[in-house]
Amino acid sequence: MELGQVSAGPDDDRELQPHVISRTPFRLSFFGGGSDYPAWYLKHGGAVLSGAINKYCYISCRRLPPFFGIRHRIVWSHIETVNSISEILHPAVRVGLQMLGHKDADGIELHHEGDLPARSGIGSSSSFAVGMINVVSAMHGRRLTRHELALAAIDLEQNWLKDHVGSQDQVAAAYGGLNVIRFNTDGSIGVEPIGLAPQRRELLEGRLMMFFAGTTRLSTDLAKKLIDNLDAKRREIEAMEQILHQAIPILKNGDLDDMGNLLHESWLLKRSLTSSISNDTVDDIYDTARAAGALGGKLLGAGQAGFMAFYVPERSQDKVRAALRNLIEVPIRFDFSGSTLINLEEV
Repeated sequence: MELGQVSAGPDDDRELQPHVISRTPFRLSFFGGGSDYPAWYLKHGGAVLSGAINKYCYISCRRLPPFFGIRHRIVWSHIETVNSISEILHPAVRVGLQMLGHKDADGIELHHEGDLPARSGIGSSSSFAVGMINVVSAMHGRRLTRHELALAAIDLEQNWLKDHVGSQDQVAAAYGGLNVIRFNTDGSIGVEPIGLAPQRRELLEGRLMMFFAGTTRLSTDLAKKLIDNLDAKRREIEAMEQILHQAIPILKNGDLDDMGNLLHESWLLKRSLTSSISNDTVDDIYDTARAAGALGGKLLGAGQAGFMAFYVPERSQDKVRAALRNLIEVPIRFDFSGSTLINLEEV
């Protein structure tokens, strides 16, 4: 399937479903970041190891009854009441509705809620894109596959919005699970579930700790600096991909503590890609966690702020928690549902 093929045409006149909600997971990226940018993988190929987590973006969408003197109502950190899709301020909603062929004549009310803050490194913009496409498509009577959802969200963010984003977050949000995601030079994308046994997965989950560093940032601006530097950092990105291949057998039946050591090695490489990745605050948090017993970790997302994840053996978790007591800890588990739908007419 080519990007954009899920878009509704101008003659799509199916009756809208009255009220649908999507639930879409955020993600925790482990290894291979940087190789998921088209500027890299269309030349060299790429691969990442990424896991969806049990923290979600919720989007509620319904037909807006014609009694309120407005055509569309969009609720996010603002409340927008407009009569034309072109007036909507939220860029992903405005452009997404246009991409999906939604008509001004079809009044719509869309609400967004998230378990975690936006712009914090957990793939929130892509989860929003996936969830919005899922719910609006469902309102038009179209149920998309996971792969169609991922490709449509990539199309929206990269081609319609022209954001400087990679292609892993949309796949993680659409599919859920713990996966190796492969990006091929012909533009195709493959998803390979790791398939850990439940007990093994619980061991890994029990050694992951995630903390909020307390600030957010616009990741696309930082990603632009990384994209501009990709060719000059070819050795580092290839080394990060090699670490991913070392991690897979460790995850399945090796000493899980080696995952922490690989995370540390990968973080040092990622940190060297551009000065925009880290800053003094991030370095201090990372060093503090390591000194308290974390074997490795990383700042999630493009850089400088947001959530940080660490691999911490059970014996050291209380010490790390105490050392980072000024930060908000967020317990996480993996999500295997991906982006799901609730049609309230069916409840």
